[in-house]
Amino acid sequence: MGKNFKFNVKNTNGNARVGVINTPRGDIHTPAFMPVGTAGTVKAMYTDQVKELGAEVVLGNTYHLMLRPGAERIEKLGGLHKFMQWDKPILTDSGGFQVMSLSKLRKMTEQGVEFQSHIDGRKYNLTPERSIEIQCLLGSDIQMQLDECTPHPATEKQAADSLRMSLRWADRSKVQFGDRPDQALFGIMQGSVYKDLREESAKGLVEMDFDGYSIGGLAVGEGQETMLEVLDYAADLLPKDKPRYLMGVGTPSDLIESVRRGVDMFDCVMPTRAGRHGLCFTHRGKVNLKNARHADDPRPLDENSPCEASNRYSRAYLHHLMKCNEYLAPMLLTWHNLAYYQELMAGIRQSIIEDRFEKFYLETTELWAQGDIEKI
Repeated sequence: MGKNFKFNVKNTNGNARVGVINTPRGDIHTPAFMPVGTAGTVKAMYTDQVKELGAEVVLGNTYHLMLRPGAERIEKLGGLHKFMQWDKPILTDSGGFQVMSLSKLRKMTEQGVEFQSHIDGRKYNLTPERSIEIQCLLGSDIQMQLDECTPHPATEKQAADSLRMSLRWADRSKVQFGDRPDQALFGIMQGSVYKDLREESAKGLVEMDFDGYSIGGLAVGEGQETMLEVLDYAADLLPKDKPRYLMGVGTPSDLIESVRRGVDMFDCVMPTRAGRHGLCFTHRGKVNLKNARHADDPRPLDENSPCEASNRYSRAYLHHLMKCNEYLAPMLLTWHNLAYYQELMAGIRQSIIEDRFEKFYLETTELWAQGDIEKI
């Protein structure tokens, strides 16, 4: 990794692994879930709250930050860490996924992608070199190569053409990144649902010797069953001594299933987005606080959680806030969800350390299933 980055696997339990990424801005204990701070903020949360929940790294978004307020402006103001008041590591994505999913009138060429902003229609060019330049201006600790996020479904030829261009872009990203001892650069595996293409992608990236490797092109509509079929072999195609990062995933079930298959890092808007819409994740399954049955329920979301949003407020009160569209509702429910995600990851790490991950996995998934059936 970058000279001042190290990754050590501390223990394995089946394919699940527990480790630590040492960075100049602090350690990241894996498996790790990274709250998403798209535009320099984890929605509805103070950075101190996010830190107190146990998060050791957050994600920033190249696409959104290049559109506003602009990478050059953030750099002049002291970089993204200072701008958003977060002194721990930041990982930035390359912008490739958002160009695919949000931008207007995309034009993809070998050079890069020309697109119109979804905000004001202004034209931009994003190349592998410009993506890395933006991430360096932001000052992120872990950066991602620019790739083309292969859509689903894709034919084998479409997936092959896409991954091969992403490999060429990976090489250009690495050249642009250069030698940065205090920062790390990850390559991104593509190949859709085709094993031979995933193997080709992994081989090409490993030959370039990135600091870590991401598994991209999943959680794009293929469903959990297909995603897990790919992960059954995809993680093992990547080096054991480098972090493995599954991008844009996911639900608590996605996380524990992916850890079981050898993944170390995750990010997803799921806990924050779900919280804003009244959906909460608990150790006994999902709770939809918009449902009328919570209107007279004096119980908290989770009396055993150390998080005040989880143990202090009644479900009746939280339901009332949702019905009234009060700002406090998404704040409390986002807080609760992020707390649960960090509690889940801490439990996963401890179970791997103690060689009881499979027992933890079975107990956890059985409780979720039981709670969903009982409509807790």
